[in-house]
Amino acid sequence: MLFMKVLEKEGKKVILLGNEAVVRGALESGVTFVSTYPGTPASEIGDTFFQISKNFGIYFEYSTNEKVALEAAAGAALSGLKALVAFKNFGLNVASDSLFPLPYLGVKNLVIVVSDDVNCWSSAQSEQDSRLYSYIANIPMLEPSDPQECKDLTKLAFEISEKFEIPVLLRLTTRVSHTRGLVKLGKIIEGIKKGVFKKDKQKFFNLLPNILKMHEKVLEKMEKIKEFSEKSKANFVLKGKGDFGIIASGVSFNYLMEAMSDLKIKFPVLKLGITNPLPENKIKIFIKGLKKLLILEELEPILEERVKAIAKDCNPRIKIYGKDVVPRVGEINEEIVISAIEKIAGIKFKLNHASLEVYKKRYKEVEIPKRPPLMCAGCPHRATFFATKRAMKELGIEVACGGDIGCYMLGVYPPLEVEDFLVSMGAGEGIIHGISKSTKQKAIAFIGDSTFFHAGIPALINMVFNKSNTLVIILDNRYTSMTGHQPHPGTGITGFGEETKAIKIEDLVKACGIENVKVIDPFNVNEMVLAIKEFLMKDGVCVIIAKRECQLMAVRRKKKEGLKIPKFEVDQSKCNKCGFCLNEFACPAIYEENGEYKINPEVCTGCAVCFQICPVKAIRVRE
Repeated sequence: MLFMKVLEKEGKKVILLGNEAVVRGALESGVTFVSTYPGTPASEIGDTFFQISKNFGIYFEYSTNEKVALEAAAGAALSGLKALVAFKNFGLNVASDSLFPLPYLGVKNLVIVVSDDVNCWSSAQSEQDSRLYSYIANIPMLEPSDPQECKDLTKLAFEISEKFEIPVLLRLTTRVSHTRGLVKLGKIIEGIKKGVFKKDKQKFFNLLPNILKMHEKVLEKMEKIKEFSEKSKANFVLKGKGDFGIIASGVSFNYLMEAMSDLKIKFPVLKLGITNPLPENKIKIFIKGLKKLLILEELEPILEERVKAIAKDCNPRIKIYGKDVVPRVGEINEEIVISAIEKIAGIKFKLNHASLEVYKKRYKEVEIPKRPPLMCAGCPHRATFFATKRAMKELGIEVACGGDIGCYMLGVYPPLEVEDFLVSMGAGEGIIHGISKSTKQKAIAFIGDSTFFHAGIPALINMVFNKSNTLVIILDNRYTSMTGHQPHPGTGITGFGEETKAIKIEDLVKACGIENVKVIDPFNVNEMVLAIKEFLMKDGVCVIIAKRECQLMAVRRKKKEGLKIPKFEVDQSKCNKCGFCLNEFACPAIYEENGEYKINPEVCTGCAVCFQICPVKAIRVRE
């Protein structure tokens, strides 16, 4: 098992993902409480703890959302345990309401790991720079650039948190989280497994008049951490020639190292591992004799603006470059770094044989096949969207459809194209409610099971409370599937892998006061179509729970149980070549070859939906 590398002995060098290295760093710090809500690119942190926590006596949980995960970890830290919470960038938005008071309470031994998805490789909402949270919440922030630093800076984050009694933010990005690299391992420490919460009304009384004094104390701590940052090895200088220097943080530092290696040149470089509070004196010393300075960072010009403010006092004539030569959108890469250096230096570098130009020519020779975003073969969500589209067509009405975050957000793509917008977890319900109250249009909100537990219940209650006329379709496939099939409150399995009470979504829906509720298997297409048509014509809030286990998990389970999975094929003697199965349903198991439509038996999962929807009944069970 891959996660076993995380548990290798002290002194060994192993290849780890950045996320796995964070886990090792936490183990070497004596962590005993870990919570998370799964979200790429941070998922492997929680998934690794899911595999190893029992063996180390570490408490681990998949929380219902990121806010709850942060609060649970804070509770453990307040009880004397070393705690870590991890989530993706949008999770920090959800958790932010509880994030801001924690420094006031003097919570120590708490590390908050957030992974930004620069370029939106696995995120549908927006390109977000979570570093700003550190500054407005007055929480120290560390930014590793490779797996070794992921481990080392996780340990440093715990050290800072314990020493200064303040939570610490460890900020990763997709490239850091998912980069593999050599990591030298240290000693795993056994931490406190059961602590004691000590009451302290003065310390925890964050109301007037005490709250202003608490704020002052947080600022004083940040000044002390700034002194710590000045001496820390996490911030270091690489000597170089000339009066042109570069400051870099996070993964940008790696691209800079690659660029200088290819250019066979060395500029003075200041690498920042602690980016809040910044080591101002170290920065002043570094830029004092420079005429030009390049700031390398992805997304917002956060370091750039702060370094410019620092430079006014020590080197006001220095020309500082940042987002004027480096894009504010998307990832940085070696080519962008070289281009920025060329613009600032005013020269064109002659690259060596291993240069980007050679790579670019090589890449052009290989045309990568286009792969449109598709749901898996046999995905129950495809059946739900197909039934919804058919119901709307049969009714002859235009329906506003709100999407949400999960596998089912692929319903926005052709040929299904059912969802009209995606905003954030739970927002589909809230926005559709607003649309239904503001127009005469019929309205549907799609939301997944894990997302419903995460953020969908308040919006559903709001619909009932404010007399909405909306159909909510909850796509229940039993797992948080998009991020790796992690369990949720409806799965019946805890973060320890133990059986627990599976919370029934239909019970929650009925408890919200909704009477029109149906639980339907989406593979029963006609039943789904009839239910959608019926509920679209009713007033009030109606709910359909499209309940079917994720087909990937179902196939795995059936194989383990030795059950036969039926396969389907196209009867060419009956097929009229209409293309409906491929062009309207778009299951990836169906393809066209030499004018004939066929089903790949290696991809088919036996859902039988194509069998039901073929207009001429040309699909049959394969013998």
